[in-house]
Amino acid sequence: MTIDRRTFIGTLGVASLAVRHLGAASIKKVGVQLYTVRDLMKQDFDGTLAKIAALGYKEVEFAGYFNKTPAEVRDALKKHGLTAPSTHVDFPTLRDKFPAALESAKTIGHEYIVCPWLDEALRKEPDIYKRVAETLNKDGALANKAGIQIAYHNHHFEFAPVDGKTPYDVLLESCDPKLVKMEMDLCWTTVAGKDPLAYFKKYPGRFELWHIKDIFGLRKVDRTLGPNARVSSMTFVPVGVGQVDFKPVFANAKLAGLKHFAIEQDNAATWGDSLSAARVSYENLKKVLS
Repeated sequence: MTIDRRTFIGTLGVASLAVRHLGAASIKKVGVQLYTVRDLMKQDFDGTLAKIAALGYKEVEFAGYFNKTPAEVRDALKKHGLTAPSTHVDFPTLRDKFPAALESAKTIGHEYIVCPWLDEALRKEPDIYKRVAETLNKDGALANKAGIQIAYHNHHFEFAPVDGKTPYDVLLESCDPKLVKMEMDLCWTTVAGKDPLAYFKKYPGRFELWHIKDIFGLRKVDRTLGPNARVSSMTFVPVGVGQVDFKPVFANAKLAGLKHFAIEQDNAATWGDSLSAARVSYENLKKVLS
């Protein structure tokens, strides 16, 4: 299965009017995962947020707070006219120290706390995805009382069968739809050779968050990727520069339940500098949604 701009998720129908309508409604809320500019955030937290806002972004997603207190993060966001609907919190913290993470989220004003990753050691444990679902359900019940939603962010490995079962399906089947939503990474889903629309149809309304990222150099989808496989044949590039066509996916945003989306480039250094990468991604996505 060769991927290019025209054939990305070829089974999706392009609904141009729906895309234009969505663009008019949502371009004002384009977000960026600050992992994209993590090098700059480490050097100048406040100044980098100012530059992100100047590019046109209205929302940011955190993956760590760069040694700032929740109150300092909240005040910096307010200062620069930004909101942070979501944050990434590692699974060990969600499992063992969730009350503290929840308090931080309440202070900052997050709407979602997202489990972003399971390391290789965890993925090798028996029935790990069922146990992850149990933790997310438990945390979700506590979070909902505070008006916050738990979510899970995928990579490609959740689609590699383990003992005859697809981990991503295990999570969707085991997590309470009211307590746990999904942050679908459209790029990693594509790398795994899966069709987002098939998941939108089977589990409508559960994909309230998306990650928007692009790739170049992936010649074929490898459906045999194991749960610990690394993908070395592709390079992360700004949105609109690579191989992914996002219009068909955005045309089905309502079916998915989309509420927020964040641009991300895992390795923006390949573009020269991360702020330029964030700028190109924003400008190109604006064209897609216009």
